[in-house]
Amino acid sequence: MTVYAASDALGSIGLDWDTILAHLTIDQVSVYAGSAMGQLDSPGAGGMLGARYRGQRVSSKSCPLGLAEMPADFINAYVLGSLGSTGASLGACASFLYNLRHGIEDIRSGRSRVAFVGSAEAPITPEVMEGYGAMGALGSDKALRNLDGLTEDQEPDHRRACRPFADNCGFTIAESAQMVVLFDDQLAMELGATVFGSATDVFVNADGHKKSIAGPGVGNYITVAKAVAAARAILGESAVRHSGLVQAHGTGTPQNRTTESYILNATARAFGIESWPVAALKSYLGHSLGSASGDQVTATLGIWQHGWIPGIKSIDRIADDVEQDNLQFNLEHRQVDPDQLQYAIINSKGFGGNNSSATLLSPSVTRNMMQARYTASQWRDWERANEAV
Repeated sequence: MTVYAASDALGSIGLDWDTILAHLTIDQVSVYAGSAMGQLDSPGAGGMLGARYRGQRVSSKSCPLGLAEMPADFINAYVLGSLGSTGASLGACASFLYNLRHGIEDIRSGRSRVAFVGSAEAPITPEVMEGYGAMGALGSDKALRNLDGLTEDQEPDHRRACRPFADNCGFTIAESAQMVVLFDDQLAMELGATVFGSATDVFVNADGHKKSIAGPGVGNYITVAKAVAAARAILGESAVRHSGLVQAHGTGTPQNRTTESYILNATARAFGIESWPVAALKSYLGHSLGSASGDQVTATLGIWQHGWIPGIKSIDRIADDVEQDNLQFNLEHRQVDPDQLQYAIINSKGFGGNNSSATLLSPSVTRNMMQARYTASQWRDWERANEAV
């Protein structure tokens, strides 16, 4: 999955990789990618741990394939041949954003000019499903039947199993590999790279003391508030109030629907936002664990590209215990003017108290900022180069 995602990203830049490398030194490409749980099936850690019990020999591949940072290693070794900074930062379900922070910091500091950032997660194995089921995190058939008033011989609607911010019973496990490519603005100008948006900040805060390692805490209040404050510092008060979007973590659990809605609503109220659009992609995709916030980032780029905020189509109504005074939960798809949607907050909450929120700026805002930084002649050169890209 990692190789597919990285190859797809490489082929989607619109520029030949050798052309990009001609503008860089050998150590100016960073790669940060990982898996929250590692590869736990038989080719990876699962095979290493279970082989002796089955009377088999451990494969030499099982141990390295089980390493959680192996997605970055695969990209370096088999796709890019990168000699720059590499690794993975793991934060449970927020892992993609943790790695995005590394990419932003590398470019901001000048250590790298290009950063490949991503995550790959393939957790659909019986053992992992049993683990999340034992935690009470998954939406079981029995619980879905109870929600919908079905009898035991009736099949629940599995396409509507994940129901963020509605009366719900848990999430569904998903598999995903996501990869984004960051350029510094000067390189984008030199090469005529297409601007799909910009990632300006990622904030990470732990939950501190709490009763349960899987329970929610206060860290996410801090990350969301910091992310909105970062958007306000760049765009101003009016834009933050009227021109934003939230990609919610939105797992589909009863605990998430109350805690995250309270956090988002309280933040919106504090910043004077009266009707903040909230998207919840796990209603379509399920929960891909470490890749989940990558799902949210790439879907946000799609919103800016095509002008549609996906509705939360798996639900009939918002639950009574969900805070929504300053929020706008759309149950139907909503068409928007991408130029009027200036920023997005990507929110992610992870088991263990790993909270992260990212601030993304729209393509139009990013281009305006670049035009202000470069001369009219340089901008015309970018436009001409971008035609070919």
